[in-house]
Amino acid sequence: MAAVQRVAIVDPSDETRTVLRDTLLGVESVYLEAECAHYEFFSDVIAQNVPDVAIITIDQDPDQGLRLVQQLMLNQPELDVVVASGRTDGQFILQVMRLGAKEFVGLPLQFEEMLGALSRLRGARAGREGSDEESTRVYAVCGARGGVGATSMAVNIGCCLALQPENSVVLVDLDLAMGDADVCLDIIPDYTLADVAENIDRIDLQLLKRSLSMHPSGLYLLPHPVKIEDAGLIQQDHITRVISLLKMSFSHVILDLSKGFHAIDMAAMHLSDAVLLVTQLDVSNLRNVVRLMLLLNEIEGLGDKVQVVANRVGSDENEIGIQRAEETIGRPIAFQIPNDARTMMASRNNGVPLFEHAPKSRIHQSVVSMTASLESGEEFVAPAKPKERKGFFFFSHD
Repeated sequence: MAAVQRVAIVDPSDETRTVLRDTLLGVESVYLEAECAHYEFFSDVIAQNVPDVAIITIDQDPDQGLRLVQQLMLNQPELDVVVASGRTDGQFILQVMRLGAKEFVGLPLQFEEMLGALSRLRGARAGREGSDEESTRVYAVCGARGGVGATSMAVNIGCCLALQPENSVVLVDLDLAMGDADVCLDIIPDYTLADVAENIDRIDLQLLKRSLSMHPSGLYLLPHPVKIEDAGLIQQDHITRVISLLKMSFSHVILDLSKGFHAIDMAAMHLSDAVLLVTQLDVSNLRNVVRLMLLLNEIEGLGDKVQVVANRVGSDENEIGIQRAEETIGRPIAFQIPNDARTMMASRNNGVPLFEHAPKSRIHQSVVSMTASLESGEEFVAPAKPKERKGFFFFSHD
């Protein structure tokens, strides 16, 4: 989750200054330290308030605005300056950067562009100051086909993370037509992604957070629309904005994708740090993994994010072995989740995640281990299979 940035702005135009102010007020990780309408007074404002970031909109008087950038860099070399302008030709931007500005954003102001600039400045400052601040982790979860357990993985990974007191976690159900993350968590939501889409022009972080439902584990949920026909209200740019906002307030964002690999799903994968591709060890599933990897490897940066999860391992004596499966798909299987259909079915039907329903079960311990591996980057270690007990009073069991 992002640390708070203290920001001061200057813009002689009431119209564009209001847009900039309202944009910044919608970002929880930004504190608007000061607002100024005159270039000539802004140096004093900076000296008095000592913000982390100064945003200078220069279109009202470009010459005076550029002189202000130069002056601030001489007097406040640690200040991060962002210049905003409707002039976006390369020579002009180069001139701005040579004067010492750290970032340039175009006008009219684009919300995602401003968030990106602030995020880069925050990361650079953390590096300079030796901060151990960690950025938000985004995990996308998808299935090689329907019914392989992708949503169950997303829900239980989310709960595992949310149970850690240092984490704040949100799950977004992007299976817009047939999602059921709310059922897995036994949540009846007040708001859904459809409500967010209908209010996207005025959405800010506070409004978005009021649209979330909270599970007792601490996991927040933004569910799919209640009505199937409302799925059409949600566009790719809506999801990009929602994820950008959530990253400003949560340590982890979990995205449960649809089975259609539509534009929204692809956008979500682009915004993710890792993509968990859930499959089972049969010919149909593994063929789909191969087909999906052919697609994702053609898109820069996506193929390398994918980690394959073999679910329900041991469910059938005729299933394909791990080694042969890896040879078939041409990549390692990162995680193995054992078969325990009875436990998982009961967990889903009762709307009770595994940490409550069966905390000692091998399937839950495997999800815990997978989550720990995702976080640490260390190799996954599968929990040991319980030894069979045989004797007069015991029957063998899984």
